[in-house]
Amino acid sequence: MTTLAAPRRTAPPPPSTRPRGPQHSVRAGLVAAYATLAVVAFAWLLPFLWALNTSFKSETDASALPVSVLPEGGYTTSAYRAIVDAGNVPLWMGNSALVAVAVTVLSLVVSTLTAYAFSRLDFPGRKALYVLTIASIMVPTQIFIVPLFDEMLALGLVDTYWGIILPQLIHPAMIFVLKRFFDEVPQELEDAALVDGASRLRIFLGIVLPLSRPIIAAVAIFIFIGAWNNFLWPFIVTNNPALMTLPVGLQAVTPGYGVTFALKMAQAVIAALPLIVVFVFFQRQIIRSISTTGIAGT
Repeated sequence: MTTLAAPRRTAPPPPSTRPRGPQHSVRAGLVAAYATLAVVAFAWLLPFLWALNTSFKSETDASALPVSVLPEGGYTTSAYRAIVDAGNVPLWMGNSALVAVAVTVLSLVVSTLTAYAFSRLDFPGRKALYVLTIASIMVPTQIFIVPLFDEMLALGLVDTYWGIILPQLIHPAMIFVLKRFFDEVPQELEDAALVDGASRLRIFLGIVLPLSRPIIAAVAIFIFIGAWNNFLWPFIVTNNPALMTLPVGLQAVTPGYGVTFALKMAQAVIAALPLIVVFVFFQRQIIRSISTTGIAGT
């Protein structure tokens, strides 16, 4: 008679002490990155959210101490109504859009041609002129206010759109960025085009500019934002209410006395709102341009 032996029971294997795979590390890194980005985004958005909240308060609630998030008297649009009643906001926005678009387009023409000349053309004094152009970045723009105003006065451009636009066309920092990008365009492409009989202008328009679309888009964004937000020069060069840009017009309706926190916050929201709308509609192009060129800190 045969007997069957019972199967031997073995203890379960001890839990593995090997480190988890790279997938877990990547997931943890993504969580940490998103958490950090969320904190940074909130820190950047907090001032605007505070301004937006304050703009819907009455002046009494906006200046009350201690400061509270929710107004005791409830939210109101009195600050916005005061701005609309005191000025012509649509006209100011139209003027700002006209000036910003004109400055952006003309500045791109000037900056790209200048940068290409510094990058590719060999002419007497090129290095010295380039050094002077870059050195002008360190000079405060306020130094040029009086000479520029005298020049516009001599040309009869005070209180005109051209008087606002022309002095904003030169951007040494943008010339520097474009020149560095043009330096990276392969010289062989231009040499082959020259052998085929293409002119410098045709090479610039047909080869260099198409390859430089990301940097040109990024430069255009920064120029447009700077022109839209520019207050000092339009304020100095024009006294005509019909030519006021948005920053100048908003300043004109600010009382010269008293505490007007709600009014000032409403002005800030109105000034920033068009740029926010532009970013919402073109955020993919903006992010792609900045990430491709890496000039967000310019």
